[in-house]
Amino acid sequence: MKITGAHTVLYSKDAEADRAFLRDVLNFPNVDAGGGWLIFGLPPGEVAVHPGDEGTEQAFFLMVDDVEAFVAEMAKHGRPTVPLSTRRYGVMTSVTLPSGHELGVYQPRHVRPPVMDA
Repeated sequence: MKITGAHTVLYSKDAEADRAFLRDVLNFPNVDAGGGWLIFGLPPGEVAVHPGDEGTEQAFFLMVDDVEAFVAEMAKHGRPTVPLSTRRYGVMTSVTLPSGHELGVYQPRHVRPPVMDA
C-alpha cells in the first residue's frame, strides 16, 4: 500500500464564491470534476496531531514564506486579514473568505518534514 495524497474538504456557506477566491486570488491550479465542481491542487503539506477534548475537531492552515507579503496581497484584493500574532510555531494571521469563513495562514518557524513522494 502506498499513500498517494491527501484530499482536504472546506465546507462553505458560499462554495462558489470561495472556489472563485481559491482560483482567482490564490491562483491554485484546478480541474473541473464536472458541473463547475472545482478540485484544487495544493503545495506539499504536512499533518500534525494535537490533543483535543472531543477529538473530532479538524483544522486547515495555509503556510506562506512571507506572511506580511501575504497580508499585503490580500489587501490588494480587498480581503480582510486579522492582525499578525507571533506564536512559538510561527507568525499567524487569517484571511476572511467570501463566505465569511476564516482561513488560517501562517509563516512557520517550526522544523518542516521532508516532502513525501507520491
